[in-house]
Amino acid sequence: MSELTPITVARGDGIGPEIMDATLRVLQAAGARIAPEFIEIGEQQYRAGHSSGIAPEAWDSLRRTKVFLKAPITTPQGGGFKSLNVTIRKTLGLYANVRPCVSYAPFVRTLHPKMNLVIVRENEEDLYAGIEHRQTDEVFQCLKLITRPGCEKIVRYAFEYARRHGRKKVTCMTKDNIMKMTDGLFHRVFDEIAPQYPEIETEHLIIDIGAARLATRPERFDVIVTPNLYGDILSDIAAELTGSVGLAPSANIGDHVAMFEAIHGSAPDIAGKGIANPSGLLLAAVLMLVHIGQPAVAETIHNAWLRTIEDGVHTAELHGSLSIGRPFGSMDFADAVIERLGQRPEQLAPVRYAWADAAGSAPAAAAAIPVALPRRAPAVKGLVGVDVFVHAAGVSADFVAGQLSALVTPPFTLQMITNRGVKVWPGGFPETFCTDHWRCRFVAPQGQTVTHADIIGLLHALTARGVDVIKTENLCTFDGERGYALGQGQ
Repeated sequence: MSELTPITVARGDGIGPEIMDATLRVLQAAGARIAPEFIEIGEQQYRAGHSSGIAPEAWDSLRRTKVFLKAPITTPQGGGFKSLNVTIRKTLGLYANVRPCVSYAPFVRTLHPKMNLVIVRENEEDLYAGIEHRQTDEVFQCLKLITRPGCEKIVRYAFEYARRHGRKKVTCMTKDNIMKMTDGLFHRVFDEIAPQYPEIETEHLIIDIGAARLATRPERFDVIVTPNLYGDILSDIAAELTGSVGLAPSANIGDHVAMFEAIHGSAPDIAGKGIANPSGLLLAAVLMLVHIGQPAVAETIHNAWLRTIEDGVHTAELHGSLSIGRPFGSMDFADAVIERLGQRPEQLAPVRYAWADAAGSAPAAAAAIPVALPRRAPAVKGLVGVDVFVHAAGVSADFVAGQLSALVTPPFTLQMITNRGVKVWPGGFPETFCTDHWRCRFVAPQGQTVTHADIIGLLHALTARGVDVIKTENLCTFDGERGYALGQGQ
């Protein structure tokens, strides 16, 4: 008998304890070789003064076991509480969020009976960096951060996942027709990496039409890779298309630690009633077992679960014409899965984890795909100007331009002013609605050197005359290539 693998377990809030208890009961009956370490997270920890919902000592367990099976939690409203999920993902470097979305027709009602896809979502950056500011009376800002290393890791993970699991196609979805630099980088990295996987079909779709096609023709997709926000939205849509979000598991994979959870929330409205569906968390635990090198147990549980669904054993939200008897409660459903351990489905496709050897074993961290990331040599960076953001209420673009033009210092000239990204000077339209937030671009003549001292001198001149400078963004080139977007109309 091999040694037990330590895992960190959190029972969570709301329905979390019920579905975790049901899940652990199945794991134990199936012979999973695990040694759970329980930690407290969620609402109680928020109320105890931990702004991220987790106490410092809980991190010790996560760093020691490197495997986290987590039930859903409740984040209190208001009070400046941080998202625990985002905190864990970013703190532990869980860069890949993997969400399989499979239809189980006809046993679970769905309009898309042939759907079987996986969404690989970048998990650390994008708008989820959480860098937000109120800049004026009328304008709030959220920074969208996309990095080349982040893109390279998640795109390569998606292709490696497809290769390992026998998937034939990887689709990239971005909005790079509008966000040409951030989403453009993601798309560019996808195009750079794709030729290294010649056996895999590739495509790129703009996120809006991609989401529309996912909602109407999900069977055309196999693996989808996206930046963080799009992946969050798409994966919930895809899970709902299968018939129930309650069936969907999620794996959060990093180089050192992995977290496994259902994608649904804590459902406090049905907490304590014993009716919650444990399937999402149970299937997440199946992903965990594969990850820690116990694919034979994972396969046994997954096939038993499929047989249970096939036999019409359904919890309340799935109960329908193909169900048997009354709706099953959380523990009753777990017991039904246990009764079918060793059985395989007869109509649904049985699962097989192909990388398990003949003895049913697999290397530890089988789900973690190593991603080599050599860092590129730094580019030659040139400073060519500065965008100065100004708060000015109740004035026109021409007024702002006149005020700033009178204060500009060498070597700069005022090139343009935008409002909400729309160019309003020179040559603006009177119909354009403007707020109190102005981006004012100062540049030097072509080829002339700009220094940080020049920018400081400009800011001193502006602020000395009462200009309310909110923030600045330096305009730079990298190996001679422009590193900033042009204004609309340029």
